[in-house]
Amino acid sequence: MRALLLAVLLPVVAQAAGEGSWQASGMGATLSNRGVVASSRPLAPSQPVNGMMTLVAWRYELTGPTPGGLLVKLCSQTRCVPIEGQSGTTRGLTNVAAGEPLRFVWEVPGGGKLFPPLRVRSNQVIVNYSQAGQR
Repeated sequence: MRALLLAVLLPVVAQAAGEGSWQASGMGATLSNRGVVASSRPLAPSQPVNGMMTLVAWRYELTGPTPGGLLVKLCSQTRCVPIEGQSGTTRGLTNVAAGEPLRFVWEVPGGGKLFPPLRVRSNQVIVNYSQAGQR
């Protein structure tokens, strides 16, 4: 799985050459009801990093169909950006401290049960950042 993510996102990582990047992955969440928000566990660098985020690549995998109206955000401690699709990139977290953990946040608006429930098998990020003083 990790090799697949790196192969898909290799061009993104290549753009960060000479700067810095970190990647993290984790298990997903389960959402059984509409109108409820579910959050992933924090995804954070394995070592301290110094700099500001420039480009973030994401990928998540569902175990079943995507519910109609699904809203997904990628959030730092200070900012959230909406994301579309199960993989892609965003510059919406530019200038957020590169060491801040990220979380995926899922919601299906409305009320009542989701059938089948939304099950997120995995979620991953690659964070590219510029080092402090090199912008």
